[in-house]
Amino acid sequence: MSVLKDPERGTWTSQIWVEDWQGKRKHKKKRGFATKKEALEWERSVLLAAKADMNMKLADFVELYFRDKESELKQRTIRNKRYMIEQHIIPNMGGKSMDTITPADIIQWQNGIRSKGFKETYQRMLQNQMTALFTHAVRIYDLKDNPCTKVKRMGKADADKKQLQFWTLDEFNQFIKTFEEGSKYHSLFDLLFYSGCRIGEALALTAGDIDITNRRISITKTYFRHKGKDEITEPKTQESIRTVAIPEFLAKELKAYMESMYKLPIDERIFAVVPEAVQHVIKSHADKAKIKRIRVHDLRHSHCAYLIHLGIQPMIIKERLGHKDIRITLNTYGHLYPSEQEKVADMLNQMAGTKSNALAANKGIVE
Repeated sequence: MSVLKDPERGTWTSQIWVEDWQGKRKHKKKRGFATKKEALEWERSVLLAAKADMNMKLADFVELYFRDKESELKQRTIRNKRYMIEQHIIPNMGGKSMDTITPADIIQWQNGIRSKGFKETYQRMLQNQMTALFTHAVRIYDLKDNPCTKVKRMGKADADKKQLQFWTLDEFNQFIKTFEEGSKYHSLFDLLFYSGCRIGEALALTAGDIDITNRRISITKTYFRHKGKDEITEPKTQESIRTVAIPEFLAKELKAYMESMYKLPIDERIFAVVPEAVQHVIKSHADKAKIKRIRVHDLRHSHCAYLIHLGIQPMIIKERLGHKDIRITLNTYGHLYPSEQEKVADMLNQMAGTKSNALAANKGIVE
């Protein structure tokens, strides 16, 4: 272990050999510390992280957590989780040692989050990140107690379910009429409404993913833009990798659209736009059609609502949307089935009526 000062820059450099929890020795070096104290603090955090000592600060454990999860989680997921933790957990709890954080500390943190006025769903997401850190510490590094298990969870996972926004078929027809037939956005919005795919999945589609003859689209990847760069990765979950049947008119529309693109390579995205641009277009054309504004993602909800209106069963909808679990489908869209209970009651009433008639007929025969 050594801490040296650079006489020219006036900064400090620290280098150290550490032995991790598997017994492997590794060399760590970092330059540019403003003070010797900062360099020594860095050495201390490296040693604690290497040994996975639960006396380490929560901020240090976060780095260990992401190191362990690097091969398990997608980079986009890691970025999202890291953002929430760095913005809303570390500023309040980062300086506390993992083994000294109590349920009372968690409650105080929750109260601070609630005071910021976040939606219930976002509060639950932040709670999940905090819980995930301590669950990992208990399972992998033998932290004695998980303070999150003794505290009521913050927020609600389905708080916005009743406020689910979607367009009816009539509303969508009004919207789609504002585009020229055969245009890029006419084809894209028809695809989103009639397939139910996510916007990232639609924007990742290439000519090779669309089987015009059999009227199928293969969803195997998703597109998003990060720091000005296009990124294409695997879909949200393994279940999201799927084949979706599309109506004949949509297959013909997509074929005509692709044929209008001069020498379109089979592996090139057919909708070369970014999600933000699509969101802007849906708002402006909703105003033009004089219907309520919804998000692009709400077209997926609109597709599902339309299928429910047609009487399609939840399990089929689950497979079509690529949900991981049927409970996700039911929790998200179950309230759109208000008439199902009435249908059951009507069926039972009809059965009871048939039974009464049969009993009456039998009684007449006996008499």
